[in-house]
Amino acid sequence: MKAVAIKDKRLFEIKNIKEPANNGKDVIIEVKKAGICGSDIHYWEEGAPKGLVMGHEFCGVVKKVGSRSDLKVGDRVTALPISPCGKCEACLSGNVQYCRETWTNATGLSLSHPGGFTSTIALRPDMVIKAPAGLSDEEVAMTEPTAVGLHAVNLANIKIGDKVLVIGAGIIGLVSAMFAKLNGAEYVAISETNSARGKKAVKLKVADEWLNALDKDFVTTALTKSNGGFDVVIECCGNSPAVSSAVMAVKPGGTVVLVGVSLKPISYPSAVSVMGEQTLKGAIAYTKEEFAMCLDLMAKKIIDVKKFVSKTIGLDGVQGAFKELTSGKTSCIKIMVDPKK
Repeated sequence: MKAVAIKDKRLFEIKNIKEPANNGKDVIIEVKKAGICGSDIHYWEEGAPKGLVMGHEFCGVVKKVGSRSDLKVGDRVTALPISPCGKCEACLSGNVQYCRETWTNATGLSLSHPGGFTSTIALRPDMVIKAPAGLSDEEVAMTEPTAVGLHAVNLANIKIGDKVLVIGAGIIGLVSAMFAKLNGAEYVAISETNSARGKKAVKLKVADEWLNALDKDFVTTALTKSNGGFDVVIECCGNSPAVSSAVMAVKPGGTVVLVGVSLKPISYPSAVSVMGEQTLKGAIAYTKEEFAMCLDLMAKKIIDVKKFVSKTIGLDGVQGAFKELTSGKTSCIKIMVDPKK
C-alpha cells in the first residue's frame, strides 16, 4: 500500500509499505481522514526519523476488530495515538500522557507504528474509541488536536471573567482560545506573526482580537489591552520569542501554560517570572477522559471544530501542504489527508 514517508529534511516520498498483519489483538482500520499536525512539521523540517509515516490525528473504519469484542467491522473509530505502559504511577493515576513509554510506539510518531498518511493502520486496542453517530470523518479526525487544547485550558484553570492571551493561531491555539471562551473568559486575544491566521481567528469567533506578534510594542499593547497583564497566557509556538512574550504579558501571580514544543533549548527573561511569582506549567497531550470528552462535546454540538478544516488533499499533495503550512502567509489551519483521494 502507498504511504507518505520522511525521506530527508523538508522532503517526503511516496513509497510502498506492507499492510499491517492481523495478529488477533490490534484493531485494524481503513483510514478515512488524517490531519497534518504542527508536531509533524517539526519531524519534516528535521528530516528524521527517515521512513516515518506520520498521521496521528485520524478517523477510520474498522476492518478487523482484534481483541475488542465491543467493536464490529464497519464501525467508525479514532484512537489515542500514544503507547502508555499501563503500570507506572502516571498511568495508574490516569495521567497516561506523561508515562515514559507514551511516545515509544506511538501511532504516526514512531517507526514501529505507521500513522494515517497511508490507507490501513493497526491500532492498540485499549486506545481505540468508537465515534458517536452523526459526526463527520473530519470531526472525528479532529479529536486529537481538540483534546490537546482542552488539556491546556484545564491546566490553566480559567475562571469566569478572566482575560486570556493565546500565542499562536495554529489549530492548537485556536482550539485553546475556543475552550477559554467556553470556560467563561471575558476577553480572549490571540497573537500571531501571520496576519492571515490572526484575522481568521477573529473571523471564526474564537478570539475577540488579534495582536500582531511582530509589533515592536507588542508587550506594551498586550499590557494595555489586558489592563495590566493577562490572567492566563497559553503559549502554543514553542520558541524563545513566544515564551518571552508570554511571561512579559501575564500579570503578577498569573499563569503561563506552555503547549508549544521546541526541539532545541530556548531562553526567556526568568527574572520576570520570579519577581511576578508567575506559575509556569507544561502541557502535553491529554488524558483519556479529555480525549473522549471532546468527541462527546462535538456530538452534542457544544463545540464546532469542522470550521477549522481548510481543505482535504490526497497523498500526492502532502509535500505541497507542508510547504504551504510553513510559508508564514497561508490562512489554512487544518489540512486533512485522504489516502484514497
